[in-house]
Amino acid sequence: MVSANSADRYLPHTVQQPVKILIVGAFGVGKTTLVGSVSEIRPLRTEETMTEAGAGVDSLAGLPEKRTTTVAMDFGRITLNERLVLYLFGAPGQRRFWNLWEGLAEGAVGVLVLVDTRRLEDSFEVLDQLELRGDTPFIVAVNRFPDTQHYSEQELRQAMDLLPETPIVECDARDRTEAMDALIALVQHATELSRARKVAS
Repeated sequence: MVSANSADRYLPHTVQQPVKILIVGAFGVGKTTLVGSVSEIRPLRTEETMTEAGAGVDSLAGLPEKRTTTVAMDFGRITLNERLVLYLFGAPGQRRFWNLWEGLAEGAVGVLVLVDTRRLEDSFEVLDQLELRGDTPFIVAVNRFPDTQHYSEQELRQAMDLLPETPIVECDARDRTEAMDALIALVQHATELSRARKVAS
């Protein structure tokens, strides 16, 4: 978690463009970690300790150290430059919380889909949900874990049935620079799509 002093709590008066980003992914892929690693303010988290009630529902395969889960959202903020600030909203991964997505997604310019290739099949329903919810731009970010097996972009694109124009990036959600690069890639993709749509219209 990034600590913040009092000066970090307020945006500079030069900020002209707040941008909302939604971060989604299956259970345990690292959404909370990513928001915490990049946020310049103390992240708002709604984590609860996992209990036996989740046994048989939330698979902990490959996640032996996981003890908590997000039940509403994660929220963070990052100022990219003197005029542009990102507001980050991390959505819960479990299906039973997906009814929260609609509110969190409202006004978002793009979606960062975080995936864990050790449990890639868990991401399929998440991607399906994005397709059902409209034309919000998204990119896929592969979160590298210590025991992650490497796959080529072509293998990943085929496994997730992604369109050729959907970007795939890699990052370590714990690393601020790499997580920032993934977010910047999303903003660039959303900007390019927006320009292309304006030209087409």
